[in-house]
Amino acid sequence: MSLEFRTAKVSDLPRIVEIYNSTIPGRMVTADTSPVSVESRLPWFEAHSEDRRPLWMIDDGNENVGWISFQSFYGRPAYDGTVEVSIYLHESARGKGYGKEILHYAIDIAPKFRIHTLLGFIFAHNLPSLNLFKKIGFEEWAHLPEIAVLDGEERSLKILGYKVSK
Repeated sequence: MSLEFRTAKVSDLPRIVEIYNSTIPGRMVTADTSPVSVESRLPWFEAHSEDRRPLWMIDDGNENVGWISFQSFYGRPAYDGTVEVSIYLHESARGKGYGKEILHYAIDIAPKFRIHTLLGFIFAHNLPSLNLFKKIGFEEWAHLPEIAVLDGEERSLKILGYKVSK
């Protein structure tokens, strides 16, 4: 496995949305409950910047396997060095060990963007993601009980954190 990370272009947005939407029915990854459109995700895409809050496509050879993004946390200047890291993999790429390499990439590249803290917002019932993040060294920093309702069922959210540098 030799992953390549390239800056996403607006022409990648349909693929980003396709992968994102594929996670919605499983009710494990996102709090969205119905598919999003490319148009609705354009402001989100434009909020990313190559020099501060990047969005990368992840390729394995000639095949795109997913995307990763850094998104500002809370939007206030004092939190500028903290980001939420999001990883979304194509259905055919899940469970194949990509997550470990992708998280290591995020940790390694974070200082280039003056990021000292990475956060993962993960549903408490998403055990595969929780286990992956913890295996890499993320620690549980918060548990928000039953704050989401998915198909009538209350779900909890965990926030996992990783200090890149002190």
